[in-house]
Amino acid sequence: MKIHFQIDYLTHWGENLFLCINTGDGTQRTVRMDNDGSGTWFTDCELDPKESGCSDTTYSYMVMTDGKITRREEGPLHSIPDTRASRMVLYDRWKERGGAATEQRTVAIPHVHHNMRPRWKGAGTAIPVFSLRSGKSFGIGQFTDLKLLVDWAAATGQSVIQTLPVNDTTMTRTWRDSYPYSANSSFALNPIYINLELVGKLSDRVFLKRMEKVRKELDSLPEIDYERVLQAKGEYLDRLYDEFGEQCFRSSGYKRFFNANRSWLEPYALYCHLRDIYGTADFRQWKEPVYDKSLLDRYCTPDYVHYNDIRKHCFIQYHLDKQLTDVKRYANRKGVLLKGDIPIGVNRHSSDVWIHPELFHTDCQAGAPPDAFATDGQKWGLPTYNWENMARDGYSWFVARFRKMADYFDAYRIDHLLGFFRIWEIPLKYSGGLMGRFNPALTYTPQEMWDKGFPFNPAIHAVAPAGTPESNVLFLEDTHHPGTYHPRINASGTPLFRQLPEQEQAAFRRLHDDFYFSRNNRFWSDAAMSKLPELIEATEMLACGEDLGMIPACVPEVMDRLRILSLEVQRMPKTMGVKVSDPSGYPYMSVCTTSTHDMSVLRTWIEEEMEPNRMITSHKATTAACASVISAHLASPSMLAVFPLQDWLSMSRQLRYKDPASERINVPADPDNYWRYRMHLTLEKLLSARKFNEEIRQMLYLSGR
Repeated sequence: MKIHFQIDYLTHWGENLFLCINTGDGTQRTVRMDNDGSGTWFTDCELDPKESGCSDTTYSYMVMTDGKITRREEGPLHSIPDTRASRMVLYDRWKERGGAATEQRTVAIPHVHHNMRPRWKGAGTAIPVFSLRSGKSFGIGQFTDLKLLVDWAAATGQSVIQTLPVNDTTMTRTWRDSYPYSANSSFALNPIYINLELVGKLSDRVFLKRMEKVRKELDSLPEIDYERVLQAKGEYLDRLYDEFGEQCFRSSGYKRFFNANRSWLEPYALYCHLRDIYGTADFRQWKEPVYDKSLLDRYCTPDYVHYNDIRKHCFIQYHLDKQLTDVKRYANRKGVLLKGDIPIGVNRHSSDVWIHPELFHTDCQAGAPPDAFATDGQKWGLPTYNWENMARDGYSWFVARFRKMADYFDAYRIDHLLGFFRIWEIPLKYSGGLMGRFNPALTYTPQEMWDKGFPFNPAIHAVAPAGTPESNVLFLEDTHHPGTYHPRINASGTPLFRQLPEQEQAAFRRLHDDFYFSRNNRFWSDAAMSKLPELIEATEMLACGEDLGMIPACVPEVMDRLRILSLEVQRMPKTMGVKVSDPSGYPYMSVCTTSTHDMSVLRTWIEEEMEPNRMITSHKATTAACASVISAHLASPSMLAVFPLQDWLSMSRQLRYKDPASERINVPADPDNYWRYRMHLTLEKLLSARKFNEEIRQMLYLSGR
C-alpha cells in the first residue's frame, strides 16, 4: 500500500518533523518529512501488506532539532485505516493530551492517485444516477452506467464521482417517487437503477423483443418518463424473478447477503409487500399499522400464501447490492472514489418509521428557514428525529445506516448537516414554512421575555388575530416544551409587529437576533457533538457536509474538530455582505463547486442571476467564461473541486446543451418538482471526445489536482 501522509504543523527554524510508524511485529520506521514552507509537512511511504490495513499498525509525529527529539505528540496514536486500498492519503492533526485536537479524526482518502503535491487535492464530477445516459440505459441511468463515468473520470484525471441518494423511493408508483430525498428505506437501494440484463437472460424471446422496443423508446426521450420506466422495469423484474428466483436463493452469494442484511431486509421486504397489497404506503391504513417482530413469524414463512411475493424484494435487493458493489470495486481499481449522499430525513410513510416509530416526531415535518431560494421557507414533509430516543442505544439505527452506505461509497455528503445541530421543524398543523422553529433550542419563558423588556402575552403575541394569516404572530409555542416560546423568524415583517410601540419593537428585535445568532450557539454545538462523532467514526468514509443556508457560528468549529469538509459555493458566500465569494479564499478542508442540484447550472447563473463581482464581469456564458470560473475553483485551496457534469460540458461549444435552463435538476421552492433531468449525450460519446477530455486533464494537471 502506498500512503501519502500530510499534516499541518508550524515549526521553528531548525526544527524538522518526523513520521514514526509502529507495526504489529514491534518494529518502528522513522521517516523525515518534507514541507512546503508554509506549515504543511508531507511524505510518501510504501507499506508491506502485512504491515498495512490492520488495526495494530499505528503512527505518530515528532519534532527533532539537531538530531535530538524536542517534541512528541501526546494524545492517542494515529492508526492506519483497515482497508484493502492500494493507495491512500492520510491528512492529520497534531495531537495533544487534553487539547481540542484529541477529538479530531484523521481524514483518510482511499483509492486515489497521488499527485505528489504537499497537500493532496482532487477533482470530480457530480451527477445523479438517474441522469446518466448510455447506449444500454433503460430510459433512466443505471448503476452499471457509473462504470462508463468512472472510465471518463479516469481518462480526464478526476478522482471523485458524486451522486445523489440511491435509496428506494417507491411509494406511489408515480412521478412523485422521483424525489431522491424521500426514501422508503435508508438501507434498501432503488430498483429503478437495476441493470436487468445482468440479473439473467430470459428464455421468452417474444417478451425480450417487446422490452427492447420499449427500452429504446424510453431511452430516446430527452427526459425521464419515471412512471413508464418503473412500470416496464417492474414487469421485467417479475419475469426474471419467476425464472431465476429459486436458483438465486440457493446460491452462496445470496445466502451471505441475506445473513449480513437480514435485520433490515426482511422487515423492508414485508413493508413492500403490505404496501402493494393495501395499495398505499401509508401504514396507518393497514391492518398492521404498528410493526412487531411477530409479523415476520406470521408472514416471512413458507406457510404464508404470499411468501414468494415477499422474497421477491430480497431477490431484487441482492442483485442491486451485487451491481453497486461491483461498480465500487471497479472505480477503486481505476483510482476513483465514489461519493454518496446521506439524506437528512426519510419519508413519514417509510419502512424506517413503520419499524422504528419511537425514533421520529411524526407530528412535525422537517424543512428549511427562509433563504434566497425560498423566501417563505421550505417544507419537506419528512418527520423529524427524536434524538433523545436515538441516544438511548448509541444511535444504533444511524450507525447501521452509515455502515451500510460504506458498502457502496468511499466518501459521503451529509445532506443538510445543520440538521444535526438543529432542524427547522414545522408542526403539521401549520401550512407554511415560516411557522417553523429550530429543534432543539433554548426557548424563552414568558418571565424571561418580560425581564428582557418585552411585555409578552401569549393570547396577543402567539396567536394570530382573527381574520389574519397564521404567520401573523411574533412567537411560536414549543410543542415539546409547552409554556416556552420561539421568536417567529422574520416576524418584523408582520402586521402585528408594525402595530407595536417603538420600544416593544426594539425589544423584540433584540430577542429575535439574540435567539437566532447568539443564545443557542453553544447549545447547538453540544447537540451536534453529542451525536456526530459516533456516527462519523462508525466508518472510514471521508465525511463532507452540506453547510449552506442560515449557519450558526458554532458550525465551522465543530466541522473543523471532526474533520468534516465544508461545502463552498460561489453564489452562496459565507461572509456577510459578500455577493459572490472568491474561491482563492476557500479553506483546504472543503469541497468547492460551481452549483448544486438545487441551483441553476453555471451558464444560467452567469447570464441571468449572477451578482456584480470583480471576478466575472461579463454576463455572457461563453465557453471561455465558463472555463474561467471552473479554473478559479480548480486553483482554489479546497481539497476537492467537484462540478456538475452540466458545468463541465459548458466549456465545450460542441458538447454543451442548447438550453441550459432544462439542465436544472431541482427547484427547492417547488414542492412538486419532477426530478427527471438526463444527459443529452451518451457517456460513450463523452468518452470519445478526446480533445475536450485532454483539455480537462491538462486543467487538472496545471492546478495540482
